[in-house]
Amino acid sequence: MIDLTKLRENPTHVKELILRKEPTFPIDQLIELDQTVKNLKSTLEQLRKEKNDLAAQGAKGITAELREKGSELGKKIKEQEAELATQEETFNNLWLSCPNLPQDDLPIGNKEANKAVRTIGSKQAFSFTPKNHVELNEKAGWFDFQAGAKMSGAQFALYRGIGTKVIYALTRIMLKNNVMHGFEPIIPPYLVTEKALYNSGNLPKFRGDYYEVPAHGLNLIPTAEVSLTNLYANQILDTNQLPLRMTAWTSCFRSEAGTYGALERGLIRIHQFEKCEIYSICAAEQSHQELEMMVGCGEKILQQLGLHYRVSLLATQDCSFSSSRTYDIEVWLPGQQQYYEVSSCSNCTDFQARRAQIRHRRSADEKPEIAHTLNASSLALPRLMVALMETYQQEDGSIKLPEVLQKEMDALW
Repeated sequence: MIDLTKLRENPTHVKELILRKEPTFPIDQLIELDQTVKNLKSTLEQLRKEKNDLAAQGAKGITAELREKGSELGKKIKEQEAELATQEETFNNLWLSCPNLPQDDLPIGNKEANKAVRTIGSKQAFSFTPKNHVELNEKAGWFDFQAGAKMSGAQFALYRGIGTKVIYALTRIMLKNNVMHGFEPIIPPYLVTEKALYNSGNLPKFRGDYYEVPAHGLNLIPTAEVSLTNLYANQILDTNQLPLRMTAWTSCFRSEAGTYGALERGLIRIHQFEKCEIYSICAAEQSHQELEMMVGCGEKILQQLGLHYRVSLLATQDCSFSSSRTYDIEVWLPGQQQYYEVSSCSNCTDFQARRAQIRHRRSADEKPEIAHTLNASSLALPRLMVALMETYQQEDGSIKLPEVLQKEMDALW
């Protein structure tokens, strides 16, 4: 949730930032509702004071006039309490649906305004027309959509043979890299409560984008970010502990309602996929530097694998709901002839931490402060598999994987 203090102190600037990100968001209504709730609370407080004063007078003897006044005040208080409850619910629902403030220096606009900040390596040169990963898989047999569909429906992949080995080997490379960067490995639950989804910013805005298990009041995680956000919910940390860094390898489950275009065939967009996530909790003054470190952490993996990629600073409307600043790491897919995101690295500032009440205290005599949270994919495995298949394909349709990956595969079985 956005900081209401900022909204009240500088509504014009906050309104401008919100509309840069979500032009249709009713920010004026949020401002008006905030004032309405404030006025109702003030009125209710005054009515309760009058009733207390009346009770004090009644201690000397209750008269008919005092009794009548007390009854009228009681009715007014009940009416005000009911009105306050209604307005507070409306306000809170809108507040929870308000996106995080984008940082002032972000490009303004949607995807077309994204800014490439660096490009590493060069596009693979082929002496033949490169195939896409779906075509390559006809010979490689790394994944099987027909088998996945038989047991789960469309857009579920089943990995087998070398494909399975590639997934596990990539995971080993990622976890080694992330631990080397100071991230503690975590295996979180895959099922979480609705409260956990509110804390991470998935609810109420994105209801329906994840899979629900209503019989048990639980939900499958769309990303390990949800679980990691809630690990330190409702806790006050010692500032000296920060930054707290965590990494988790999990399956992620997304209903992805909508159609799948030709450019999102195969492993590009599926309902269940594996991902290594990195997550950091830090003090406000640390979060800018922490974001840069996390981007570098993800880049290191692509560099080890010898893949061509670029890093883009996302424009305001392309940033996620909870993000204040996001860099996408986009790998080149020769078979698709375009870049695809394999990591989205976001500084969520105090937005998630305010929802989850993740705070830190600098010393025993100071008030707790809301922490900052950051998250990044490090990395999404299916798209990384696509990049490897398409980049390292040979003219005969075979795939010659880089030595660093082959070494990890040989160590498995």
